[in-house]
Amino acid sequence: MKNNYMLNVTSEISKLKTVLLHRPGKELENLVPDLLEKLLFDDIPYLKIAQEEHDSFAQILRNNDIEVLYLRDLAAESLTTNELREQMIEDFLEESHVFGQDNKEIIRQYLSDFNNYQLIDKMMAGVRKEDLKNYKSKFLVDMVAREYPFILDPMPNLYFTRDPFATIGNGITLNNMKTGIRNRETIFAKYIFENHPRFKDKKIPIWFNRNEKTSLEGGDELVLNDKVIAMGISARTDAASVEKFAKNIFNDGQTFETILAFDIPKKRAFMHLDTVFTMVDYNKFTIHPEIEGPLTVFSITKGTNNDLNIVREEDTLSNILKKYLELDKITLIPCAGGNKIDAPREQWNDGSNTLAIAPGEVVVYERNYVTNELLKDHGIKTHLMPSSELSRGRGGPRCMSMPLIRE
Repeated sequence: MKNNYMLNVTSEISKLKTVLLHRPGKELENLVPDLLEKLLFDDIPYLKIAQEEHDSFAQILRNNDIEVLYLRDLAAESLTTNELREQMIEDFLEESHVFGQDNKEIIRQYLSDFNNYQLIDKMMAGVRKEDLKNYKSKFLVDMVAREYPFILDPMPNLYFTRDPFATIGNGITLNNMKTGIRNRETIFAKYIFENHPRFKDKKIPIWFNRNEKTSLEGGDELVLNDKVIAMGISARTDAASVEKFAKNIFNDGQTFETILAFDIPKKRAFMHLDTVFTMVDYNKFTIHPEIEGPLTVFSITKGTNNDLNIVREEDTLSNILKKYLELDKITLIPCAGGNKIDAPREQWNDGSNTLAIAPGEVVVYERNYVTNELLKDHGIKTHLMPSSELSRGRGGPRCMSMPLIRE
């Protein structure tokens, strides 16, 4: 596939050309019941089937002439010198809160024995205490937690590549994740965009950086068109982050003129904006039935002297979208038609979370058959992917994909 290797995303629905995925690995086998809440999971997927499902997802994309890149490969290929490799290990140990130089040296030596690909795999999978027979910490915090099975926690959320960073325009937000257990994921993106041969000389602008003090996650960032961005103020994204992002992108001379900040309920069912709202065609959207009514939305535009104009607008979702997308008609497709039984069931399995690969063409979980039929009834072409195990992580096809280039 020929492209100029630059980033470009100015729409949620334009033809997808290049996408970043992460094929689930051994990190899923380091999920245990007692740690599910800490690791942000509700259940434990069966790795073998999860990988088969993910491979089916990737093949759907390839069959539609979409270049598929993998996070693990790009991260490994970014370690082009021994100095970079050593620095990544140091950064990873620091963010994993490994205490003491003796402990760091033991783990550093352990990780240094791997080649680049094995190193990334091990960072992602986590390091069990049983992997390091000589690991004996002298620190009280470790002694108190002596029954804890890991030296480095696994990173099971990695297959949701949407969240650690987001491509907007020809730049990215390199996000500061809400939870420390996920914030380590952004280290991989940092090294990729700074050092991978494909990206390092492209001068990719960063609209928001991982060293910010407030949180921002990619599931709350939707590019509706080349003028309007939707962002969620959610359980995972802070209002201050939206303001910081807005100032940076408006001052760069990008085409975007308005940011619609959706103040959504701060609960797990509404984790990110894209779990309750995704774009499937120019004027068609899937939604969680509970957000169809009056919403609190803040329109943000560029002011003077680096200020922002922020206006509170309370209206229905349909009217807000018609106003800012300059459309006469908006069609909202509620998950499972809003049925009191089908809708909560399919929403639990991300029925409203779709990945558009072209206008009116989306990838969806096959298990959400009620919603999928509704999409077809509205003229949307659906590519069905298996999802019995992947869906246990509470994220859909959009969550599992990071578009890098769209037409």
